[in-house]
Amino acid sequence: MIRLVALDLDGTLLDGRGRVPAENLEALAAAARQGVHLVVVTGRSYPFALQAVDELPDPLTLVAYNGAVARVRGGGTLAVRHLTQDTARRVLEATRPWRASTLMQFDRDGAGQTVFDRMSWEPPNRRGYYERIRHLVRAVDDLERALDDDPPVQVAFNGGTREMADVVAAVGAVDGQHAMAVSVTSYPARDFTLVDVNAAGATKGPALADIARHLGVARHEVFAIGDNHNDVDMLRWAGTAVVMGNAEPELLALGLPVTAPNTEAGVAQALRRYVLG
Repeated sequence: MIRLVALDLDGTLLDGRGRVPAENLEALAAAARQGVHLVVVTGRSYPFALQAVDELPDPLTLVAYNGAVARVRGGGTLAVRHLTQDTARRVLEATRPWRASTLMQFDRDGAGQTVFDRMSWEPPNRRGYYERIRHLVRAVDDLERALDDDPPVQVAFNGGTREMADVVAAVGAVDGQHAMAVSVTSYPARDFTLVDVNAAGATKGPALADIARHLGVARHEVFAIGDNHNDVDMLRWAGTAVVMGNAEPELLALGLPVTAPNTEAGVAQALRRYVLG
């Protein structure tokens, strides 16, 4: 029996307009009535993720920043995995040529949760996101100096797919003693890729395992669904896993069951088959 459902957000739970289809909401409400724990596991920041899940039933756990922060909606923080200031500094030094595509995320409330120095928010792939989180964003003179106060939860990059491949290579060349986890979310049709550098172990799979242990749920009782590269370790860890029909080729090649695309409420279809039945 499934006792925990783990859901990616963009490209999975949300449709092409960034909304939760009514069919998905109905299926999740039915699962919650059966006592199933709902866990949204996303690369989004915590406040940005909150904006997307307002209609989901409680109790709801949010795992944000690709596994770095876990919180109960309306409640306390379950876990925070900070990136050490030294490691963040090494990553920033190695990626200085891409500073116009770089920001840092902190586990803070209010302005200063996201900081940047040279990033432009004008490109279409960034503009909509900025409009929704601009009250949390702070411009600083230099990202390295922003590390003097607190350790971040993430150094993040976004931009064209080829440019971000170079960023991944530069991060990979950082001295191996500076332990970190790198998550990639790619949208080739939009020529847009996000690269998130977190603390070692702060990816979706280990974060989901921690939440399951916290809730007293066994691995074989966990269902997970996703669509992109950063979902792979979560899908591999879950006892039952399904891939969205709109998923990236790497995920479709995992050999897992495939549901309908996010534009056709694929989450609801998968829940009816594997959870609600």
